[in-house]
Amino acid sequence: MLLAVDAGNSHTVLGLFDGAEHVESWRLATNADRTSDEHLGLLGQFLSRRGLTVDVLTGMVVSSTVPRLTAVLRAMADRYFSFRPVVLEPGTRTGMAILYEDPRQVGPDRIANAVGAFDRFGGPTIVVDFGTATTIDATSARGEYLGGAVMPGIEVSLDALFVRAAALSWVELVPPRRVIGKSTAESIQSGVLYGFAAAVDGLCRRFQAELGECTVVSTGGLGELVAPLSECIGHHEPWLTLHGLRLIHEMNA
Repeated sequence: MLLAVDAGNSHTVLGLFDGAEHVESWRLATNADRTSDEHLGLLGQFLSRRGLTVDVLTGMVVSSTVPRLTAVLRAMADRYFSFRPVVLEPGTRTGMAILYEDPRQVGPDRIANAVGAFDRFGGPTIVVDFGTATTIDATSARGEYLGGAVMPGIEVSLDALFVRAAALSWVELVPPRRVIGKSTAESIQSGVLYGFAAAVDGLCRRFQAELGECTVVSTGGLGELVAPLSECIGHHEPWLTLHGLRLIHEMNA
């Protein structure tokens, strides 16, 4: 079985694949201070819930925006597994031309998203990833990564709001009953969720003005909250990054 690891600044998502079948996924807080032994222990606990052990793993593919964690995952593979992990980094085969001024500056998760989206939907395609940052990336009809846009993520924006506005306090991030909030909590929920949906729609329409008609797909931890409020997002794929990583592993294993 293949272990796909998408390590972001806030969360790390682990995906287990049996061939092309997505068997299971787990999400945990990113913590670069954990040792390779601790990561192996957590992985063993997750697998045990399905009656499996780490011995079932035959490969690992990693996308990481946290260099310290990348090193820890490499160390875990070197110590405990007989295979070398495929790490998505400059020089890794992706099957996709990167039309960025400096391809090394593109986050590996953005490339994995583009690879996964092009495989699922063809092109041109726009991927909206609701993570620590909200990224919007475009893939051409020929399967080229064209570039994109980056803006602060939902949780980052909320953190800044509550730090700067002393009178506001944390609210549960759920869809409000109405756009015009009747309480402070509803007003924040409306502003954040409908506001981000409107911002994403505005950027997607500007992308489409350059790309032409295209598929818009969302992913990321908070995507399922915003996607239903968007006028442009047509599909939500919560495990799109993992799917792209699996495809990249096939090209490099």
